[in-house]
Amino acid sequence: MYSVTVRDHVMIAHSFRGEVFGPAQRLHGATFVVDATFSGAELDADGIVVDIGRASEELHAVLADLNYRNLDEEPALSGQNSTTERVARLVADRLAERIADGALGPAARDLAGLKVTLHESHVAWASYERTL
Repeated sequence: MYSVTVRDHVMIAHSFRGEVFGPAQRLHGATFVVDATFSGAELDADGIVVDIGRASEELHAVLADLNYRNLDEEPALSGQNSTTERVARLVADRLAERIADGALGPAARDLAGLKVTLHESHVAWASYERTL
């Protein structure tokens, strides 16, 4: 399996419900470094999994919708804690929609999978991986 990863970041605010989250129950900010890994069994006619420039642009566009936002107000996360795991899935699903709509070009429709990893810090991160 071949893969290409692009990286960006997003700054958000959010709070959590539940004693397990301790002080994070209060509104707080977070900056996530976000990796999106596109994978496929074959390379396209140009010898690439996906165009890195287009992949970077699409990741940036998805993150722009969340940047400087309070995720407690994000309709897609309504009634849920906006944990790192859930935000990783939200980003992956939104990228998958863009891929299906052709935003990464026709060859990207043959991608097999997508993995989104949100790094909370240099020692902690969470990922969501899905098929395409």
